[in-house]
Amino acid sequence: MNDKDFDSAHIWHPYSSLPARGEIYEVDGAYERKIVLTDGTELIDGMASWWSVIHGYNNPVLQKAVCTQANKLSHVMFGGLRHAPATRLARMLVKMTPKVLDKVFFADSGSVAVEVALKLALQYQIARGRTQKTRILSLEGAYHGDTIGAISVCDPENSMHSVFSGILPGNIFTLRPSCKFADNWNDNYLADVTEVIEKRHTQIAAFILEPIVQGAGGMYFYNPEYINGVKALCDRYDIVLIFDEIATGFGRTGKLFALEYTDVTPDILCLGKAMTGGMLSMAAVLTTAKISDAVSKNPPYAFMHGPTFMANPLACAAAIASIDLLLKFDWRLQVKTIERTLQISLLKCKKLKIVKEVRVLGAIGVVELKKKVQLDKIQPEFVKHGVWIRPFTNLVYVMPAYTITKAEIKKLADAIYKVVSCL
Repeated sequence: MNDKDFDSAHIWHPYSSLPARGEIYEVDGAYERKIVLTDGTELIDGMASWWSVIHGYNNPVLQKAVCTQANKLSHVMFGGLRHAPATRLARMLVKMTPKVLDKVFFADSGSVAVEVALKLALQYQIARGRTQKTRILSLEGAYHGDTIGAISVCDPENSMHSVFSGILPGNIFTLRPSCKFADNWNDNYLADVTEVIEKRHTQIAAFILEPIVQGAGGMYFYNPEYINGVKALCDRYDIVLIFDEIATGFGRTGKLFALEYTDVTPDILCLGKAMTGGMLSMAAVLTTAKISDAVSKNPPYAFMHGPTFMANPLACAAAIASIDLLLKFDWRLQVKTIERTLQISLLKCKKLKIVKEVRVLGAIGVVELKKKVQLDKIQPEFVKHGVWIRPFTNLVYVMPAYTITKAEIKKLADAIYKVVSCL
């Protein structure tokens, strides 16, 4: 059995069946913004490997950091031990986020970071004697990861996890903000969430949301004033506010963190994806002294979580190098350039009858269609046009590396127009 057939018969790929319904393309290498297939085909990557490879592939600075660290210390358990890469990375994260978020927990991935955040919030409420606060409030259209706790706060009806609806922990959902990013604000936009919280605040331990951008839940951009209103409600009713910035952190929306569009600092902040520049899997959860003190000073006098690969030195080294690299170049200008180029390049898609809406924010470009696409049919068409774009449901979108050129963005946009126009 050759490798292709073995893969098809034995290896599961994300959100796929066995065997996979569509083509699985074999990658031989990657450089800058390009994925190189084994047949020599080069594809401009519009996805930055699910939004993580912000500096492009094979970045020499990141590679050197990981190799140097590997020659010294590739891994050691974090239980009872510490090391310089973790300390340095924690210092960086504390410095670049709001001042009160000065406690750091390192995790393995975005989904695990969400699990950690939910457990922290629940253990905080238990420590405060609020044992009836056992539910998490989330938004319709939310996506927070693939593990059980994370999918329990994903949209139970309209997400990729709807198959598990009814058998997960019974959390609480409120309507997705109806105020789009550029809409004029009206306090009536808070009516639903206010009603839900006022009725059920005695049950609600925490409110988790993706600030400004709902990612895999629909690439939906909403008004920052919504979050300002939500913060006031959470403070009034002793609800822990969790921001999931795994997708939006480190410049993706045009701000270093999406929370900077608001006047709000959450009680818990989840980071991941772009933190290591896509070199290795890693995430972080930041919280306040209020949360950490309650958890640490009450039985069981410890936060009950500890991944085997927590604060892996290689991942820490990659994250340090990636953040250093990000802050040393004018990423704001580059993301703004990407935003403007996407706005211009995707404009022609608005003329297509199948297109419902085109929207752009920072280094995110979205073409929302009036019907769902068949991934196994549309993916090969993008490959034929020399680009790697992986739509889902009715969304054709790009979230490229920040180093992408205007010419490459235009090629991505042209491919989207040509492929979508044939649907």
